[in-house]
Amino acid sequence: MSKTAVFFPGQGSQKVGMAQNHYDEHSDFKNIADRANEVLGYRLTDIMFDGPEETLRQTEHTQPAIFLHSIALFNTLTITPDAVAGHSLGEFSALVACGAIEFESALRIVRKRGQLMQQAGTQNPGTMAAVIGMEDQQVVDICAQASQGDNDLVVAANFNCPGQLVISGHVPAIDRALILLKENGCRMAKKLPVSGAFHSPLMQPALDGLRAELEQLKISTPFCPIYANYTAEATTEPEEIRSNLLNQLLNPVRWTQTLQNMNAAEITNFVEVGPGNVLQGLVKRTLKGAETSGNE
Repeated sequence: MSKTAVFFPGQGSQKVGMAQNHYDEHSDFKNIADRANEVLGYRLTDIMFDGPEETLRQTEHTQPAIFLHSIALFNTLTITPDAVAGHSLGEFSALVACGAIEFESALRIVRKRGQLMQQAGTQNPGTMAAVIGMEDQQVVDICAQASQGDNDLVVAANFNCPGQLVISGHVPAIDRALILLKENGCRMAKKLPVSGAFHSPLMQPALDGLRAELEQLKISTPFCPIYANYTAEATTEPEEIRSNLLNQLLNPVRWTQTLQNMNAAEITNFVEVGPGNVLQGLVKRTLKGAETSGNE
C-alpha cells in the first residue's frame, strides 16, 4: 500500500491575490483566516489579497502569509498523511498539520521568526544565490574555498534537488563563489532577490531572538512523523522537533536528502499544500516514478 507525504512550501511561493479564491469560497478557510487577523492584530489577508507586492515580499509578512494559506487550505482537505515535511518556513506548517503545534501558537512564532530574520538581514547584511548544474559536494567545496573567515563566508543553504542548490553568505564571499562556480563549469549561478543570508551563520541574531520563544512553545507528539530540514530524518519526539526548529535557522535545508529518505521509507505519493508548485517539481527531479499532486 502506497504511503502519502504532505509537503508545505516556504518563502518565495507568495504572490498578490494568494488564497483569495479559498477565502471567498470556503467558510472554514475564511474562519481560520479571520482568526489569524485577530491574533496578529492587523489584516494580513488584505496584504495577501491586494498587496502591494513590496509589502507582501517583506519577510515579516511573507512568512505568516504562506503559513496561513497552507494551514487554512490543509484544513479544508480530507488527507491523513503518513508523513509531513515543509521547506524552511513550511516546517511550521507541517508541524501544525501533524498535530505537534497549535495553529495560533505557530502563527505567533512564524511572525516573530519573520521579523527576526528580517532584522538579522539588516544587522548582518548578506545575500543568497541559486546554483544549477553542479554536484552538491563540489558546491560545498567551492563555498569553503570562497570563504575567508567568519566575517566573510558563504555556505550551502538549500539542497533542493540533485544539481539545484542555493548558497548563502556575505556579499563579497558570494561574489567570489559565483566566479569560482562559473570557472568550474556550473550551468547557472546568480544572486536571488532576498533580504538576508538565510540558513547561514549570519542568522545568529534571529536564533538568539527565537530561542526563548521556542523554549516556551508547547510541542505535542505528532500523529505521524515529520522529516526535519536540519537532519532530513523523521522524528515524532517533541524535544527533537524543538531543537530542529532552532538549528534550522543557521543550517541548510536538506530537501534532497529528505526526499531520498522518504523514498527509502516507501513513501511514493507526495501532495503539496499551499501557494505554488515548487516542491512538486523538486520531487520529480529527485525521485523517479513518484506521484505528485498539489493544492494551491
